[in-house]
Amino acid sequence: MKIAALNIYPMKSARGIGVSRAACGPMGLDGDRRALLIEPDGRFITQRELPALARLSVAPLAGGLALSMAEKGSVVALPGQERLDVTVWKDRLSAALSDNATDAILSEWFERPVRLAFFDSHSARIASRDWVDSDTPVSFADGYQILVTSTGSLAALNDDLAAHGEATVGMERFRPNIVVDCDDAFAEDGWTGLTIGDVVLDFVKPCARCIMTTQDQTTGSREIASPMPAMGRLRMSADRRVPGPLFGWNAVPRKSGLLSVGDEAVITGMRDAVWQFKKRG
Repeated sequence: MKIAALNIYPMKSARGIGVSRAACGPMGLDGDRRALLIEPDGRFITQRELPALARLSVAPLAGGLALSMAEKGSVVALPGQERLDVTVWKDRLSAALSDNATDAILSEWFERPVRLAFFDSHSARIASRDWVDSDTPVSFADGYQILVTSTGSLAALNDDLAAHGEATVGMERFRPNIVVDCDDAFAEDGWTGLTIGDVVLDFVKPCARCIMTTQDQTTGSREIASPMPAMGRLRMSADRRVPGPLFGWNAVPRKSGLLSVGDEAVITGMRDAVWQFKKRG
């Protein structure tokens, strides 16, 4: 089993970038979700309420980001001296802010007042302890450091969609960091983790999926094929701790190293009990 794809998302909810290699540390892949669009009061913004974020291209630069949007233009965004406490779900943390001129450009692009925040060396956030037994650092990701999916699981969803006369979807809908090439559908439900070279990942929690999986990840449109019907038929959790449709696993890095597409991924261990799903009617 090998790594089929690696992706980083420099700004939370903006377009991702496929990479051939990435350093993996305690906070996940380098450069992943280190910037965040926020309301003026610090509340985080995602594609859930602002689908147009899918139109924003983001490229890492030394110390900042190059942002661009079709028919809008481009801007270089850098963290400044001003700081603000920002909110990501239940967490509140200090973040560096971009300058007012950049915020004004982004506010014009998105037709609403927004600000841009950066996770820098003075920022600190700990992943939820609900599923891990120790404190682990995390950036602006939803909950944990890395999301892992498999090619076989996507194929199973698409087979189900096709069998019901519905259009298929791509892996980009699920915004994974690591995609492993595994033919066995949903085999990852039974894994305790993966070892990839020097990197050791613990699988801590299945990922509950939201409306973002129904959106085109380049336009933000929701008038397209949706994986939700297939996930409803195949992947509805029977465990109240993580309700809803599940796809992919949240992983916590336990050892750091360099990851490359094509690297061998070795299953660390198998779970005593596999996650339970609702029976199909």
